[in-house]
Amino acid sequence: MIQAGAIGLLGLGMNHVSALQALGASTAPKARAKKVIYIFLSGGLAQHESFDMKPDAPVEYRGEFKPIATRTPGIQICEHLPMLAQRSNKWALVRSLTHGTNDHSLAHHVMLTGRSEAPLGFDRSKPQSTDFPSIASLATALLPKQNNLPPALVLPEKMKHREGRTINGQLGGMMGVKHDPWFLEMSPYHPAHYGAFPEYLFHHERGFEKDAQVRWQPPQLSLPQGLSLDRVRDRAGLREALESQCEALRFMADDGFDQYREAAISLLTNHQVQDAFSLAKESAQTLDRYGRNSFGWSLIMARRMLEAGVSLVQVNLGNNESWDTHQNAWPNLKNFLLPPMDRAVSALLDDLEATGLLDETLVVMGSEFGRTPKISTLKGAKGAGRDHWGAAQTVFFAGGSVRGGTVVGSTDKLGGHPESDAQKPENMAATIYEALGLPREITWTDLQQRPHWLYDADPIKGLM
Repeated sequence: MIQAGAIGLLGLGMNHVSALQALGASTAPKARAKKVIYIFLSGGLAQHESFDMKPDAPVEYRGEFKPIATRTPGIQICEHLPMLAQRSNKWALVRSLTHGTNDHSLAHHVMLTGRSEAPLGFDRSKPQSTDFPSIASLATALLPKQNNLPPALVLPEKMKHREGRTINGQLGGMMGVKHDPWFLEMSPYHPAHYGAFPEYLFHHERGFEKDAQVRWQPPQLSLPQGLSLDRVRDRAGLREALESQCEALRFMADDGFDQYREAAISLLTNHQVQDAFSLAKESAQTLDRYGRNSFGWSLIMARRMLEAGVSLVQVNLGNNESWDTHQNAWPNLKNFLLPPMDRAVSALLDDLEATGLLDETLVVMGSEFGRTPKISTLKGAKGAGRDHWGAAQTVFFAGGSVRGGTVVGSTDKLGGHPESDAQKPENMAATIYEALGLPREITWTDLQQRPHWLYDADPIKGLM
């Protein structure tokens, strides 16, 4: 209240961000982070096979992989993440993040919005206007533009279920479609393929696959309200389209509409952005370091988007819930999922550090949930795996003010439940908002003009 009174405000909203950021800068310790890359591993990364191994657990819990030492004494991770192990001084782990659902759709909503509870009338079959807004949508609504670019972007694809439906939690929800984030579509959705194509393309049951039709392509902008790029390019056509619509679009005033047009034109005409879209601009050595696959290319694009002026980039690594390792978990993780992730994320950290961006960029990597402590085999499956498990997962943090070589929280001896310092998705979201410089006092407004606090919890303690 004292802070609010200092600028004569009470009930602080989206239109007060600049004043609040200025106030926060004068009253709070200065955070180094200004930008965020949120890497999302759709399907559910197995904590036992990555960052929270349990080598002393019974064999039906510990799995097949062995732990290896990292650069930080006392911290061990999976043997198939050797490059990240060498860089443990740059990252930290939160091993105790927990929420209450094992359902893919609701868990995506939880981890993409930073809200543990299901919204009223939640429908797992489709996104709705009653869903909570995604973290990317809130960043889009609340952050100022730089270089006339959207504050937040999602790439290389919008996440879809193999049934073809859009997965919940990615859109503007209660804030309305005008606050949907921008999607840069570069990776074509395919219901039968998984992983980092082309060299790590696989099927959960059949293993390695080849498909020449699955290829990287120049980004196709996904615009709010179903606007096509041709209409975005045509200012007169845009205005005519706006004027021809009545009540359904009355909430979108000219200023808001111009905002979309300007952002689209900037993405299409900004030379730095156009360069970012061209892999030909990168050296063969850089492409090899990241990996010549969709995981590596996506993180190259994310870095370039930050350099162009975007504040938050969400990177979806793995279409069609690639990390959903119910069967053949160990061959699929060893051969197709962990190697390209390990290489691409390591190269990203190296390049952010080399360009001075790592100090001001928070990198977050997580999934919608973890995996069950006990190994199981699906009926008819060739190999074993683990089921969905919202009770515990590890989330990876790097850059910004993150204390490298740090582990926050722990799970029990079987890796199933937090044993110390449990964290919620709300704490993770608050950590991201703080890194973006969004003040604690700010609210966002839904379609009924009701204010909602942005922060639902404190940032993760001990991480920074």
